Amino acid sequence: MIKISDHTIKDPVGIHARPAGKLVTLLKPYKSKVTLLCGNNQIDAKSLLAMMKTGIKCGDVASFVIDGEDEEAVNVALAEFLEMNF
Repeated sequence: MIKISDHTIKDPVGIHARPAGKLVTLLKPYKSKVTLLCGNNQIDAKSLLAMMKTGIKCGDVASFVIDGEDEEAVNVALAEFLEMNF
């Protein structure tokens, strides 16, 4: 299990449809489970609907937990994605 801790959301409108969709598309091919943690939210990061329901705004702090056989590859891809999009 790998945890990406305390990533501050930098997008001025928070997690919205376009970047959330890109994130879901990025994660879908991987077998590992990816969980997004933010406040009281604990959701499947591979679910666009769940991502949109969180209401995560700019300045909120999120963490991701990656668990599975390809978690190292997911960690690299997700860390790069977060720097560029969130």
